[in-house]
Amino acid sequence: MVGVLRIVDLYSGYGKMKVIQGVSFELGKGEIAAILGPNGAGKTTLLNSVFGLAAIHRGEVYFNGTKITGMKPSEIVKRGLSYSPQLDNVFPNLTVEENLLVGSFIRGRDPSVRADIEDVLELFPEIKRRRHQKAKTLSGGERQMLAVARALMTKPSALLLDEPTAGLSPKAASTLMSKVKEIKETRSVAVLLVEQNVAKALEIAERVAVLVSGRIVKEGSAEEFKAVQVESLFFTGK
Repeated sequence: MVGVLRIVDLYSGYGKMKVIQGVSFELGKGEIAAILGPNGAGKTTLLNSVFGLAAIHRGEVYFNGTKITGMKPSEIVKRGLSYSPQLDNVFPNLTVEENLLVGSFIRGRDPSVRADIEDVLELFPEIKRRRHQKAKTLSGGERQMLAVARALMTKPSALLLDEPTAGLSPKAASTLMSKVKEIKETRSVAVLLVEQNVAKALEIAERVAVLVSGRIVKEGSAEEFKAVQVESLFFTGK
C-alpha cells in the first residue's frame, strides 16, 4: 500500500490538553479508511490535528511524503488534502453554486473552475436541481452532499470526512455513502472517514481503526470487522 497520508505517533489536542494519545495510522492512495469510535473518543480531534486545526504536542503528519505538521489549513489544501467537517460545513445564506465557488477560492483564477462546478453537480444531481437555492433551504442530506461537493472543488487527492451521516435518515445516509464510494472509484480520491454509524462505514471502507479515549485499540480490514461486534470495542477496547 502506498501511503498518501501518514500519521506517526501523534499526541494532540487543544491548548495543553492531550486528546489524541500516540496515534499512528496510514491512508493508502485511492483507499477509503474509516476511524470508528464512541462520542468523545477524539475522532474529530484527530482530523483537526491532521488539518492544522488542533495543537500537536508530539508526532508528525505526512501527506504525499511531505511533512505537513504545523502547516496552516490553507497550505494543506493547496497540497491536495481537503476537509469536510461535521458542523458549519456550508454557508447557509449562499446558494449551492455560490458555496461551490467559495470552495474553489484557493484555486484563484483557474479557468476550469466553472467546468468543475458542472462536473461536481453531475455527481450530486440531488443538489444540481437546487443550484440557485440558498443552502439553508436544503434538507440535511442535501447539505451534507453540498459540503462534500464543496470539498471536492479544491481538486484534492485525499479527503477527510467528519461524521457525514450524522443526523441523516437511513436512506439519506446510504445515498451519501454511495457517493463517497463513487468519488473514490471514479476520481481516485483517498478518503479518511470518521463515523459513528458502523454499519454504513463498513459498507464502503477497506480498512478500519477503532479509536477509544484518544488511542487506536484495534485496526484491520473491513472484512475482519464485519465478523465482530464493533460497538463492543467502544467500551472494552478489546
